[in-house]
Amino acid sequence: MREPVELRRKRILAVVHARGAVKVSTLAAELDVSAVTLRRDVEELARTGMLRRGHGVVRPIGDTGRTTAVPAARSGEPAGDGAAIALVVPERHSYLYETLYGARTALEEAGIRITLHIAPQIAGAERPQVERALAAGVRGLLIAPRWRSVTGEEADYGWLAEVGVPTVLMERRPRPGSALHAMDSVCSDHWYGIHLAVDHLISLGHRRLVLAARNDSPTARSIRAAFTEIAASRPEVEDWSVVLSSPDAGPGGPGTVEEVPDLAVLLRERGVTGAILHGDQEALMLVQRLTESGIRVPRDCSVVAYDDVVAALGSTALTAVAPPRAEIGRAAAELLMHRLAHPVGTTGPVRRVALLPGLEVRGSTRGAARPTN
Repeated sequence: MREPVELRRKRILAVVHARGAVKVSTLAAELDVSAVTLRRDVEELARTGMLRRGHGVVRPIGDTGRTTAVPAARSGEPAGDGAAIALVVPERHSYLYETLYGARTALEEAGIRITLHIAPQIAGAERPQVERALAAGVRGLLIAPRWRSVTGEEADYGWLAEVGVPTVLMERRPRPGSALHAMDSVCSDHWYGIHLAVDHLISLGHRRLVLAARNDSPTARSIRAAFTEIAASRPEVEDWSVVLSSPDAGPGGPGTVEEVPDLAVLLRERGVTGAILHGDQEALMLVQRLTESGIRVPRDCSVVAYDDVVAALGSTALTAVAPPRAEIGRAAAELLMHRLAHPVGTTGPVRRVALLPGLEVRGSTRGAARPTN
């Protein structure tokens, strides 16, 4: 199914706000959008005052042309940034670009120079980016690895624990007892986010629930584990299940194939009236498919999206769990600046910060219909 225009433009804005200034050709390549489509989107966003464009470069509103974040991810040359902070994030990831924007804003306010490194969508892509940044002499690192699978995540623990400069993980919480357990991190409390979603549906009278979620990131795995625990512990829930949200939402690789059911069929067979859908793009597309199958949202099934990047842009605005994406980045940057000024051991222990998501109630949830006799 074709990506919604609103979502594509949201991704464009996320990248531009995170990067500060981006060439139009680079933006098209990174977002996997045709140059013609990208230019049309940029023109519309500029017309509505959401960004600035000129001479083949797109900038956020208020950017005067001073480049603070220097893309170094795709070049083979050291960036020459002896006093810089390196930010490493995966490509084509709107959620983490908003986190990156929060970090960038905090660092710019402190007058700290930034180098941005975009890791390609391949296993182990972050390590070369970090090594390039270290070779350039950066003095600190903010990183949000993709970590599509548990195996891929744990393969990075050893080298990442030995980078040799103060490091803060953004929106990542490594396995307890691992080599990264004692690394500073700032993360959303996704257990609490799922608690909000389940509690909201239960309060509306829904007793048969499903989670249709991705399974290719630490956030996705946390959401699945939290839903399983919470749904099983709530006596009000009569039936629940966890399924994959789309064929490309799994980690890939041997032994990781997971069946993707027809959600409309599943809802009818199990009498589900409340669904939590992760992430936003999958949520919007799944709601479209439910509508096409004759299931009306929220009359027949209430839906809560998880992420709230573009959940409000659907034909039915989706109630959504909203992790504090930009605040995660800002808090991570502030923690890194604290650590640079006060090395570990001089100002207390390593910090593992968790920020609570909120719930944005919109038009996709309502009270469950009473069964008819």
